[in-house]
Amino acid sequence: MKNRTPGFTLIEVMIVVAIIGILAAIAYPSYLEHVRQTRRAEVTAVLLENAQLLERHYTRQGAYDSGTVTLGTQSPASGSAVATIGAALGAETYTLTATAVSGGILDGDACAVYTLNQVGQRTPADAKCWRR
Repeated sequence: MKNRTPGFTLIEVMIVVAIIGILAAIAYPSYLEHVRQTRRAEVTAVLLENAQLLERHYTRQGAYDSGTVTLGTQSPASGSAVATIGAALGAETYTLTATAVSGGILDGDACAVYTLNQVGQRTPADAKCWRR
């Protein structure tokens, strides 16, 4: 009888590495899409919160652009920004715009630029962006 030392052969280790590589190749894109969905939800939440603040301001002041309203300027509200939020205010109108940060997770995504106005028109119309 041969005296063998316990352990793994190189072939066994390579098979395990190949299996892990295949699983990672399948799981990583799914993980990235899940992160994008979460970031899209954060962006829409900030936009809708800003719209609600502007509507409350309008009921008190009679115009969107009178006085001061503190709106969120990025999504998420703290930490590194995924999207920057801008507002174009008029007396009777407003347009909120969220734009993906260059090099961020949403850069180049179908939902890279969001807009919302005073009558509730939302762009892009893609259902995955606004989760309707």
